[in-house]
Amino acid sequence: MKYTLFLFDLDDTLLDFRASEKRSFMHTMHTLGLRDGIDALFTRYQEINVDLWKRFELGTVTKDFLKVERFRKSFQENAIDLDPELASRVYLESLPDTVVLLDGAKQVCAALSAIGEVGIITNGVEAIQNRRIAASGLGGYISFVATSEACGHAKPDVRFFEYATKMASAFNKETTVIIGDRLDADILGANRYGIDSCWFNPERLANTSAAVPTYEVSSLLDIAAALNAVQVNLKQA
Repeated sequence: MKYTLFLFDLDDTLLDFRASEKRSFMHTMHTLGLRDGIDALFTRYQEINVDLWKRFELGTVTKDFLKVERFRKSFQENAIDLDPELASRVYLESLPDTVVLLDGAKQVCAALSAIGEVGIITNGVEAIQNRRIAASGLGGYISFVATSEACGHAKPDVRFFEYATKMASAFNKETTVIIGDRLDADILGANRYGIDSCWFNPERLANTSAAVPTYEVSSLLDIAAALNAVQVNLKQA
């Protein structure tokens, strides 16, 4: 295998953020005393949250604004009299307690960390992401964690990848690969930075975007073989 630096997205690549998000949201609403209509509220919250994260990645809103605004807008639209700042604090504090690993996450991190260096690249909140990684049991395989919060720029901005790769013990574009589930952040960012990428696509979605992954897998357990197999074929050609 030619790769020695593996840059993994965290949420919905190694950790099941969808499961964690819902558990933390439910916990937050129960803690604040809300009992009715939580499922419908969560569905709308997710829509608002996705939109805000896209705006954050475009640089039009800040992360501090996003963290509270998603609750404020959800509560306002549903005429719910709860404190959005308190909801945000309770939610973020609960995320490290609701970590769910995706199938194969530990195995792929163990396998690739034995070959080279594994780093995390995430647009999430730095303190929370570090706590979630610690709770996941993956920490022993990970050399560094690069967050957009610490960098000041978010994926797919090239400046984020420049920041992240400086954290590696050694970096060469030819021997680095980004692995992530999002075409518009992970794969597009890799394209812009000029390094290889592996699209983790468990739902086998069609790629209708401008992003072009070097590899594509539907299971984390297939990543090591995919990265190695293509290289072997190239050598044989």
